[in-house]
Amino acid sequence: MANVVVVGAQWGDEGKGKIVDWLSERADVIARFQGGHNAGHTLVIGGKTYKLNALPSGVVRGGKLSVIGNGVVLDPWHLLKEIASIREQGVNVTPENLMVAENTPLIMPFHGELDRAREAQASGNKIGTTGRGIGPAYEDKVGRRVIRVADLADEETLVARVDRALVHHNALRAGLGLEPVDREALLSELRKIAPEILKFAQPVWKVLDEQRRAGKRILFEGAQGSLLDIDFGTYPFVTSSNVIAGQAATGTGLGPNAVDYALGIVKAYTTRVGAGPFPTELFDADGEKLGERGREFGVVTGRKRRCGWFDAVLVRQTCALSGMKGIALTKLDVLDGFETIKICTGYDVDGTHYDYLPIQSALQARAKPIYEEFEGWNTSTYGARSWNDLPAAAVKYVRRIEELIQCPVAMLSTSPERDDTILVTDPFVG
Repeated sequence: MANVVVVGAQWGDEGKGKIVDWLSERADVIARFQGGHNAGHTLVIGGKTYKLNALPSGVVRGGKLSVIGNGVVLDPWHLLKEIASIREQGVNVTPENLMVAENTPLIMPFHGELDRAREAQASGNKIGTTGRGIGPAYEDKVGRRVIRVADLADEETLVARVDRALVHHNALRAGLGLEPVDREALLSELRKIAPEILKFAQPVWKVLDEQRRAGKRILFEGAQGSLLDIDFGTYPFVTSSNVIAGQAATGTGLGPNAVDYALGIVKAYTTRVGAGPFPTELFDADGEKLGERGREFGVVTGRKRRCGWFDAVLVRQTCALSGMKGIALTKLDVLDGFETIKICTGYDVDGTHYDYLPIQSALQARAKPIYEEFEGWNTSTYGARSWNDLPAAAVKYVRRIEELIQCPVAMLSTSPERDDTILVTDPFVG
């Protein structure tokens, strides 16, 4: 049986939570491999809504092992709050069903303060971060001054790691007009939470290797979307980690041959939160209608999402970058009732045709979409569970998307409810 990696194929918010939850019923292990608690996943199960940030989506399902891999940056205080929150909803979280990699980098309070201070001083060049310290924590990881989960277990190491980090951060804070970090208060807080965090700590790479050798199905869960990838996204308006499927191996400690099937989550239109290029963005009534019908507000920030028509150029690009074998197309029902629907098939940049998004920021900003138009449908697709339940115009729209992105639809989602899903190909079978 295949091990599956799920990644967003647009700018995030594609509906990964529902799809991962749907797949998690077939998996034994669900592993987060990148990002932080800036990612918001909403799950609707039996009429009950769960909002997750740091925790893997599989944690709400009994009998599954959930894993936070080393590719994640983890706010330990937020993790404990999130665990407490879902426990209040009746979900039991224990070291038997949740593991955190010992080498996972930790987000400190000063990371969030630095994140917000930089954004506040950015004036007209804001990146649009959530201000939760994700980027500064990844910077410290690369700069070899981050505090990791395992460091909480040894007082001498912990003090040395904190002192090394503060040499760097207090200099930055002085330049930004912030007070120095209270060293003793920080150490006190870390000592206080250490026992609660360490009980979840494990050599995740070893556990996953054992699970794989035992024939267990592993589901790798990504956060954000491929167009926010630090290398291949719309830089600098990106996240601070690699989001594409290849990161699943590095972010958990398994080799690349552990991933058998890459599934891209794709919304039937396009949205984006925050600043950055967005060739198909709509500023008219259609854009407002997409936002209202799709309830396009960020789970984490509450920010209104920018909305536009489906961009096949970008999704074809992200499918290639992740080697996707199939996509899960979500929110098709949001398009119900539109007289005309458009798909972007290319860009015009100053008279030059592009069949991909050029890397230069200036060219991205001037990219004008080239559209194909489709007749809409008046029949509701909400809750459809078979192709026969879909109007012919909707089927035509989906088939054209497959052609343009050069990747088949493996799953089709028609509502937030997990069972309102048309399965074409089971990713775990391949």
